[in-house]
Amino acid sequence: MVKLSVIYYSATGHGTTMARRIADAGADAGAEVRLRHVAETNDPATFAQNPAWTANYEATKDHPAATGDDIVWADAVIFGSPTRFGSPAAPFRSYIDSLGALWARGALADKVYAGFTSSQTAHGGQETTLINLYVTLMHFGGIIVPPGYTDELKFADGNPYGVSHITGGDNQSPVDDATNAALDHLAHRVVTTAGRLSVG
Repeated sequence: MVKLSVIYYSATGHGTTMARRIADAGADAGAEVRLRHVAETNDPATFAQNPAWTANYEATKDHPAATGDDIVWADAVIFGSPTRFGSPAAPFRSYIDSLGALWARGALADKVYAGFTSSQTAHGGQETTLINLYVTLMHFGGIIVPPGYTDELKFADGNPYGVSHITGGDNQSPVDDATNAALDHLAHRVVTTAGRLSVG
């Protein structure tokens, strides 16, 4: 059985919704799944005036937080982070930056990796966020498995690099059917590929 870790950071909850969808799809594909959030590094007082951010923080703060062991354990890892100026968010980067000792041992190598993201606008840095993530995963020695255009549904969501969601200017747009289908496809593709590699 493929072991899949879904590791994500979410501020206002879109990433949480997407991560749960991927975790469910991974389980449907036959994987053993760990769903882990990257712990919030911002003081809750700094986002107290943002109801969505506060609600997501309260809903997830007591859930298991991601550690390096969640990558070591896994055959495949799907990472998620919102876009911040064209790159993953600072709390996610802090988590990645904590993995140096595991990287030095080669413990992050030879695993299947993919990613998802969200931003307020269609051209808000989604592609560069995923590419910047993948540059890091190249340093890991990871096997990057993007969705590409491997299914017709990818022409609906339009992102061959991973999966991305547009939250809208008010940051309230729900994850739509095309994005959910793309999340399902990504999870199945990653689990299937990891399974093929483990068979040899």
